Amino acid sequence: MASNTSLSAVYTAPQVTETFEHVISTTTGTLAAKQAHLSALQSLVPKLQDQINVFLTERMEEDKKVQGQLSAQEAKEEENYGEEVVEDMIA
Repeated sequence: MASNTSLSAVYTAPQVTETFEHVISTTTGTLAAKQAHLSALQSLVPKLQDQINVFLTERMEEDKKVQGQLSAQEAKEEENYGEEVVEDMIA
């Protein structure tokens, strides 16, 4: 017997809601069918993550445009993102 299952995620913010969804056709019963279903899930999860990352990156860029110019501190933090920064201390 065949049915459909969906893999989905929902992003909700005050001004926007976005749903990401992939439908997977499933056949119940045999071990091969279960393995195929798990394989489909395994391949779709990274695709779903990629879609969410693209969407969130676009939202961040839109937010930056709305905010205008970044403050000096924010620009410095953005430039050094992911790097350890040791600032010189003046005694």
